[in-house]
Amino acid sequence: MSKQMSHLDNIPSTPGKFKMEKSPFVHNRLRWHSSLAKLAFWSFIFLGLILIFFFRSPSSNSLPQDPSRRSLRTYNWGGPAWEKRVRSSARARSRNGISVLVTGAAGFVGTHVSAALKRRGDGVLGLDNFNDYYDPSLKRARQALLERSGVFIVEGDINDSALLKKLFEVVAFSHVMHLAAQAGVRYAMENPSSYVHSNIAGLVSLLEVCKSANPQPAIVWASSSSVYGLNTKVPFSEKDRTDQPASLYAATKKAGEEIAHTYNHIYGLSLTGLRFFTVYGPWGRPDMAYFFFTRDILKGKSIPIFEAANHGTVARDFTYIDDIVKVCLAALDTAEKSTGSGGKKKGPAQLRVYNLGNTSPVPVSDLVSILERLLKVNAKMEIMKLPRNGDVQFTHANISLARRELGYKPSTDLQTGLKKFVRWYLSYYSGVEKAAS
Repeated sequence: MSKQMSHLDNIPSTPGKFKMEKSPFVHNRLRWHSSLAKLAFWSFIFLGLILIFFFRSPSSNSLPQDPSRRSLRTYNWGGPAWEKRVRSSARARSRNGISVLVTGAAGFVGTHVSAALKRRGDGVLGLDNFNDYYDPSLKRARQALLERSGVFIVEGDINDSALLKKLFEVVAFSHVMHLAAQAGVRYAMENPSSYVHSNIAGLVSLLEVCKSANPQPAIVWASSSSVYGLNTKVPFSEKDRTDQPASLYAATKKAGEEIAHTYNHIYGLSLTGLRFFTVYGPWGRPDMAYFFFTRDILKGKSIPIFEAANHGTVARDFTYIDDIVKVCLAALDTAEKSTGSGGKKKGPAQLRVYNLGNTSPVPVSDLVSILERLLKVNAKMEIMKLPRNGDVQFTHANISLARRELGYKPSTDLQTGLKKFVRWYLSYYSGVEKAAS
């Protein structure tokens, strides 16, 4: 399997740092969101829900029995050797390199972004709790891949404030790329506590440490297209309403945005939110349709094809990982410095939110047709009604803001992207099977 992990499927080398020209849009981009008073109100509501959830909910008593969803304080960290490894990984090698803490570094997007940052000479330290939401062995394989390129991933949870404080004591991070989150719309019906724990409480834990750091880092964090919920106006724009969540997952991501905005206004943290639209590609997440469709088609199993009311088409704005990586780096490069120090704000700080999609929604049935051609296997399809568990009929991103301010130009169509994914999938799992035999 080691041969399969020697590269990220020939991901293009990352260009130099993106420089953004100043424009009036930079200063006017935030008019769409509510006033400081409204932000503070909603943030206190969400924080209150967290307290109620953890201290009054009957289910909270069972949480400590599930270590994959709680703070992983049992992990060993600290000591001279550990600190040396942390410093080495986070040290920039290029002249103008930045030092980035990447949370969720063993995840799909986290692995690709960490590798790209390291390739161009930036300092990168990863943080991941390796939970079992999907097969941890895939995360371990990504970890091994990153370690060979010089990226150290600290095993720990973003809710472990002692660990976070220690990391900031050892390294004065200039930036944080916050990608750690509990993903998946349907899983929220089974384990809602994990979404509150990771997507709300975890974000607060990280922001608390960042606000008190000196200097404060600039933060880029992952949001989701799910915040648009039941909106029917397309394409989705950053100015559109986001108060109609269709799932608990969407609600926690929306709560995260409100909380982040409040930390920006109160503590001067520089914050950039990225709303991802159905990211796919090599080393992807097994819970995503393109991934498990590939697996089940090859195994001869039937795959569910959902349709909306009145036989309506379900479509997604599939976005290839290479395009996402480039714009993530551009967001880091154009992030302004935070204006606070030691938890005290000294002036207005940058606050931005961007849609990152491909602008070309594709029916899920077309996705299946492409996979059939690439795999040379006919799929067994089972047509089902779209479940009322948070799934939406379509996603479609308006990316004009990201194009104008970050130079975002997605260039990979679904046929090309799936071809690269299938090549990786067949190679990777062929290696896994050989290693197991």
